[in-house]
Amino acid sequence: MTIRATHEIHQRRFGRNLGVGLTLVGFIVIVVGLTVVKVERGDFAANPPQAAAVESE
Repeated sequence: MTIRATHEIHQRRFGRNLGVGLTLVGFIVIVVGLTVVKVERGDFAANPPQAAAVESE
């Protein structure tokens, strides 16, 4: 079995996969960060429209 050099297409594919992976990780970090902020502030269910109408009556 011989050891072959990595073909150019594998290098390009790795670069593309790395970019997609980093983009996905960035998106996950943003979603988790927003979730943590909303839960800490306690406004994850603040003032739905029907609740505001019931309170004003």
